[in-house]
Amino acid sequence: MNLDRKVAVVTGGAVRVGRAISLALAQAGCHVFVHYGRSAGPALKTKEEIEATGVEAEIFSADLSDVTSTQLIIPSAIDRFGKVDILINSAAIFLEGGLADTTIEMWESQFAINLRAPFILSQAFAAQVPPGDAGAIVNIVDARIFRPAADHFAYRLTKSGLLSMTLNLAHELAPNIRVNAVALGAILPPPGKDDSYLNNLAQLRIPLQRAGNAEMVAQNVLHLLSQEFLTGVTIRIDGAEFL
Repeated sequence: MNLDRKVAVVTGGAVRVGRAISLALAQAGCHVFVHYGRSAGPALKTKEEIEATGVEAEIFSADLSDVTSTQLIIPSAIDRFGKVDILINSAAIFLEGGLADTTIEMWESQFAINLRAPFILSQAFAAQVPPGDAGAIVNIVDARIFRPAADHFAYRLTKSGLLSMTLNLAHELAPNIRVNAVALGAILPPPGKDDSYLNNLAQLRIPLQRAGNAEMVAQNVLHLLSQEFLTGVTIRIDGAEFL
């Protein structure tokens, strides 16, 4: 896929990994429709940075835990740009809790945002790609799902579900729409932590003994988008932590 003047929708595209992906897409020549939840200030800044590369940008606030709000994203992007060529399902929430600690509210909020929203968006995206045209979806999953553990119970299930959705959609939407994923390891410190947290973790648990960064994720997303013979592929960006 030649990315020049393609239109990309990026959920959670104003902050953290989503922001890096939005900027990388812009630098590759894409117009970018940046979804955000409550990060209005960062969204405006990201829009300005995208536009500084010479492409167009739009920002759009939607609550991914609400079906009606989520259903507005793809139509709004089409209203602005006339089409959508690329969907990046990046937005997610990450709540800690094992089996005993996971409440129904934690379960429902994470499944709504991390799994139901990508389903709604993928369905709407696929429906608007004209027959014979090329489209691409990249889902952001988590490498920790490859090693079971008693933490983040509902979160792990949502990301496992998103990986399964990636494989099923890759089969169903071929040959015109390719669907791939990137599975993230130690990329950014969690809220309240700094880079020293990741560096210490890397020395203890990561064979490459270093952490990744959001720009690495963005470059791997671009790779998946540009490779026309890749679908149903998951790239682990984890320094071999979860082998």
